[in-house]
Amino acid sequence: MGEFTTIMARDGHEFQAWLAAAPARPRGAVLVIQEIFGVNSHIRALTDGFAAVGYTAIAPALFDRVRRGIELSYSNEGMQQGAGYRKQLTPEKTLLDLAAALAVVKHSGRAGSVGYCWGGALAYLVACRLSVACAVVYYGKVSEYLGEKPRCPVMYHFGSADHSIPPADVERVRTAYPQAPLYTYAGAGHGFNCEQRDSYDPEAAALARERTLDFLNRYLAGGASAAGASSGATAS
Repeated sequence: MGEFTTIMARDGHEFQAWLAAAPARPRGAVLVIQEIFGVNSHIRALTDGFAAVGYTAIAPALFDRVRRGIELSYSNEGMQQGAGYRKQLTPEKTLLDLAAALAVVKHSGRAGSVGYCWGGALAYLVACRLSVACAVVYYGKVSEYLGEKPRCPVMYHFGSADHSIPPADVERVRTAYPQAPLYTYAGAGHGFNCEQRDSYDPEAAALARERTLDFLNRYLAGGASAAGASSGATAS
């Protein structure tokens, strides 16, 4: 459904982004933020999926600041390579690219960000520093950024068996934003939403997607107020 397009950040950096159009008049826009494996087939499929339900969706290739065309496998080698690429980037540089991607889809209406793993942490920073109506964090390590406060509602998805994000870190998020919708999925591990990973949990992924789409509908298509990061029902 989508295709790669070239866009430019404010500092002159040109990079690729997977852009998928809604089949009819868009209900809003979704900024899809990659894992450390690049804008691979999984991220492109997620982006196409948001477009299929009515949103203009865009996934910027954040690793293009290191090298174009990086797509990694969900293997130990791919994980090590992705971690190395991530270390070469600063949040400030990636936010320039994320802001440029948002500018591309701004005419589609209210925009929200949805990020996975590394992208989940970036989705939180987007909610704090850029202009979006809402954000969704999938198993992102946001505890180190809790000193910054989101300027819009944020939804969180974590797996109870995620060894890279201990329960104490999840509780820190819950304590910081007790009214925010934060969901933990029993038995689900890190990356439970990705069908290409051994940790894929189809039931948790389906429920998280349903909740995410309801959240996007509320704050993007529904036109609810985006004021206050603690907006939304308390979740377990």
